[in-house]
Amino acid sequence: MSLLTHKIEICIDPVPKPRMTVADKWKHRPIIDKYFRFKDNILMLCNGMRFVLADKYKIIFYIAMPKSWSIWKKNDMLGKPHQQKPDLDNLVKSINDCLKVEDKTVYEIQASKFWAEKGKIIIETLD
Repeated sequence: MSLLTHKIEICIDPVPKPRMTVADKWKHRPIIDKYFRFKDNILMLCNGMRFVLADKYKIIFYIAMPKSWSIWKKNDMLGKPHQQKPDLDNLVKSINDCLKVEDKTVYEIQASKFWAEKGKIIIETLD
């Protein structure tokens, strides 16, 4: 029996799940294309590291600070709670959509988001 990874650090910028319409099947909006590239990358990385999203997990999103911010502002905001868009629930939806066939089985999620120099996602299975 092979062992599965219970914690994973994904070093890519988090992307929230966008609101999609029927027209998105043929009309390629940039936000939809970005989301599907994100989804493909998440799947590839998690499959490569043998990570399976559990029904009870903790997730931390690190959102990259804008390049336009001053060094002073970046130093001030580093590690502080991210309290603007993208919304936390849409970030969580994107992970569930990427890694769960049936997200109805998920019964507990501990989620948070913080400012960081570079975007990343840390997911840990809760026992």
